[in-house]
Amino acid sequence: MENPDVRQILQKYGFDFKKSLGQNFLTDRGLLRAIVRDAGVTEGDTVVEIGAGAGTLTAELAAAAGKVIGFDVDRALEPVLKETLSGKDNTEIVFRDVLKMKDEEIFALSGKEYKVVANIPYYITTPLVMRFMECSVPPASMTLTVQKEVAERIVAAPGTPEYGALSVTVRLRSDPKITRTVPRQLFRPVPKVDSAVVRFDIFEKFPGVDIAAVSRLARAGFGMRRKTLVNNIAVLTGAEKAAVERAVTAAGFDPKVRGENLSAADYVSLYGILIADNFKI
Repeated sequence: MENPDVRQILQKYGFDFKKSLGQNFLTDRGLLRAIVRDAGVTEGDTVVEIGAGAGTLTAELAAAAGKVIGFDVDRALEPVLKETLSGKDNTEIVFRDVLKMKDEEIFALSGKEYKVVANIPYYITTPLVMRFMECSVPPASMTLTVQKEVAERIVAAPGTPEYGALSVTVRLRSDPKITRTVPRQLFRPVPKVDSAVVRFDIFEKFPGVDIAAVSRLARAGFGMRRKTLVNNIAVLTGAEKAAVERAVTAAGFDPKVRGENLSAADYVSLYGILIADNFKI
């Protein structure tokens, strides 16, 4: 059921949605509570929310979590959030761009054990996912409402049209899954596309491996999709194509294989061969 109070509060403070910030708010209480359940939030959790918006998700998170830190870049939402979160003493709103903050600044607010839950602007999906995947102390999980097309790319399997560098890099650190789809009609204002909720359970999948370097290798593998993996790695490393071909063969792959045919584990194995042969990734 949609929350009419939020619409009235937004109107009360003359709030105008900013397309440049990707502001599309969810107000359906049933859906918001379902997202909190999808995230597995419990009373012992600290939750970091990116894009607090009108505070609708923030309020539901506050009802389930021990502490909620919401980030937003739009100061115009300050009076709205003060009203919608009135009485929610376990919430704190920070008007800063989390993508520009240092890890230590985030940990000072959240502590080093936290979960990320957010309905994020579509245009920052990949930067935000990688920002938390690659931070010095990643969250235990992320549950994000993103554009459905992007969600399908995130969970895509090797060899499918949707599979790409993002599919690989998130699997180096997590096991992502789509928990539900969200029709566009549930957002205000209504966007042009549907969304989906993706949960990433983050853990050390490949101990001792330089994950950032493997991510660079994976991105190179998709650098020119019509080119073979050998050609793309040669561009990345500056090595002779024949040397790269030997390394790819030694890793157990056909020298004509393309980057989209390798899984995250395959890229880890290939990286080990390349490093042993003194390639610079």
